[in-house]
Amino acid sequence: MISIPGRIAEELGVREQQVNATITLLDEGATVPFIARYRKEVTGALDDSQLRTLEERLRYLRELEERRDAILRSIDEQGKLTDELKSAVEQADTKNRLEDLYLPYKPKRRTKAQIAREAGLEPLADSLYDDPNQDPDAAAAGYLNPEAGFSDTKATLEGARNILMERFAEDAELLGRLREYLWNEGQLKVTVIEGKESEGAKFRDYFDHQESLRKIPSHRALAILRGRNEGVLTYAITVEGESDDRRVPHPAEGKIAAHWHIRDNGRPADRWLAEVVRWTWRVKLSTQLETDLMAQIREAAEAEAIQVFANNLKDLLLLAPAGPRPTLGLDPGLRTGVKVAIIDGTGQVAGYGAIYPHAPRNQWDPSIEQLAKWCREHRIELVAIGNGTASRETEKLVADLSKRYPELKLNRIVVSESGASIYSASEFASRELPDLDVTIRGAVSIARRLQDPLAELVKIEPKSIGVGQYQHDVSQVQLARSLDAVVEDCVNGVGVDLNTASAPLLSRVSGLNPGTAENIIDFRNRNGGFLTRRQLLDVPRLGPKTFEQAAGFLRISRGDNPLDRSAVHPEAYGVVEAIARKNGRKVSDVIGDVSFLRSLKPEDYVTERFGVPTIRDIIAELEKPGRDPRPEFRFASFQEGVETLSDLKPGMTLEGTVTNVTNFGAFVDIGVHQDGLVHISALSRDFVKDPREVVKAGDIVKVKVMEVDIPRKRIGLSMRLDDTPGESGGQERTATTRKAGARGRNEPPSRNSKGGKSQQNPPQGAMAGALAQALASARKDKR
Repeated sequence: MISIPGRIAEELGVREQQVNATITLLDEGATVPFIARYRKEVTGALDDSQLRTLEERLRYLRELEERRDAILRSIDEQGKLTDELKSAVEQADTKNRLEDLYLPYKPKRRTKAQIAREAGLEPLADSLYDDPNQDPDAAAAGYLNPEAGFSDTKATLEGARNILMERFAEDAELLGRLREYLWNEGQLKVTVIEGKESEGAKFRDYFDHQESLRKIPSHRALAILRGRNEGVLTYAITVEGESDDRRVPHPAEGKIAAHWHIRDNGRPADRWLAEVVRWTWRVKLSTQLETDLMAQIREAAEAEAIQVFANNLKDLLLLAPAGPRPTLGLDPGLRTGVKVAIIDGTGQVAGYGAIYPHAPRNQWDPSIEQLAKWCREHRIELVAIGNGTASRETEKLVADLSKRYPELKLNRIVVSESGASIYSASEFASRELPDLDVTIRGAVSIARRLQDPLAELVKIEPKSIGVGQYQHDVSQVQLARSLDAVVEDCVNGVGVDLNTASAPLLSRVSGLNPGTAENIIDFRNRNGGFLTRRQLLDVPRLGPKTFEQAAGFLRISRGDNPLDRSAVHPEAYGVVEAIARKNGRKVSDVIGDVSFLRSLKPEDYVTERFGVPTIRDIIAELEKPGRDPRPEFRFASFQEGVETLSDLKPGMTLEGTVTNVTNFGAFVDIGVHQDGLVHISALSRDFVKDPREVVKAGDIVKVKVMEVDIPRKRIGLSMRLDDTPGESGGQERTATTRKAGARGRNEPPSRNSKGGKSQQNPPQGAMAGALAQALASARKDKR
């Protein structure tokens, strides 16, 4: 049997030695970011993506081994563990296969088959199966057992049938073959439950829907499953040759009969055996296999949805920071006014207040004067405007401010509020900003997430940041684990300023946790900040192992040692000192000297501990110590006069920000309080397999309005700016303008239950509507 490291190595296409070394590091408590950056020689330079996959597979395979051991013990304790069965269990490579093998031996409630066996009917079942030439009634007459409830031949034959049904249904090989057959050949047929049409209108694209089971995209699968859970939809797995007439044998019955060598040759027991097969399928296996396969679909769909969320979260966390620039944060509102927070270049609150430019008070001019006063007093450079209720009205206010006072040179940027209200009411926010009202905290968060999105968004539970696809329908444990890994990778990839970072940000650093993060801040407050990384060892409960994991990701911008502001790990400072010494320089002179550093040969500085990969990383880091890997700061400019859905006209070309990327396209904020959808087929003229090949969350893009559906609050957009709204054919179709039978290059045909037509609006329907609603609700419902 292949070992766990061997199997992972085979799956990743790497050497088993690399996997073994990585497993050892993980078991010793090393984190993926630390291993990826500082243990390349040990792992053979596995990257963070490979390491995350390795970590997940290791968890799964270890759980598989634990289950395998438990199953072997259980069967052995029953005295039924044969060499052949043991070998089959040991060779099982999935949890499904393990459970199939264990099924006949799994402790269960007393079944009809058990009752029949206890009544001595198993020899009858075996006899009729082995020799169908017998007359069933005549054979059953010799096995009557009135005391056990088998007083006539009918009941006795039913007992024998139950014994064979259980035997047939618990055969692991048969289960595997039937599952594979249904997976490859099955169609998922979905219909609306009668009387639920109005209540379930958002699922109407699935009221009469059918497509290949194994090809159903994750977003459609999750939409259908949600519709079923809400009591609107029902589904069934069908195969070619299946009839609605229950008297006609199901194709799977032929496969069961073939597996057990049952044929109708006109012998006395052949008809009875055919009934056993029929009942095995209809009573025992059809529902069980449908449940198994739908669970398989759900698992795959959830995994894909989680990956979509993780990808979007990563893009959002790594958005370009505006940097340490004085910023005015505006949390828009109507009746309750616009909350204002003044944030200085260090992220500290320098002032706050509220203005009431909109109805019912309509204090437009006084609001502009107050904003101008604050901007002059605090030398404001950026104005961050939340994208919730009254966002465009408030943006217009700031535009008017800039026109009246151009000398202020303000840049206004609309910022996603997603999660801001959750932060505002959180325990951390109450400790961080104890003297501020919840509404003002929201304005603070809006300003800070413009200055540094990563530092601010880590204060919010990742799944509360609205960039997911059906995130509420997936395993919350797996979702949290995946998103936490993304946050960890992003935080450590960027690095953290040891003397300014918040506790939530520090707690995401490799090796640290909320407790050690608080201890670092307490130490910082008592001692006036860290001067060297080595001082971390003086922090309570932060020992050498934690220091090893964390130190390289923590920066000290104005410390005693210039290397402390870089990603060079303290354990490798000696390498830099050796480079400087060998070339007759000081360490401080080496840092930033690009031409000198590029003239070095990493091979000349290899030691027993540090190989070429690490030396190469060190030299690259010395060129631009502590450089931020995030892109340059940019922002979208919304078009004046386009503020609501009714302002949109087909053919308009607008600028917007990508807020969410799914498997079927990308949502774009164009400033009308409702994100538009660029379907995957409208992202590019070229074939696009994955929308993230073209766009990612936070990108600034140009889009053309293709269709506006005001009643349903949907906007169809295209990034192919030469598209013409209303053209026939598949090229121009967006998520809201898709004609049945007109396929774009990115859409495979799907069959509905009435035969071969393409399903109209397959990705739009319930899924797009639900996502649009989710995005809308993620933005605060203003007071």
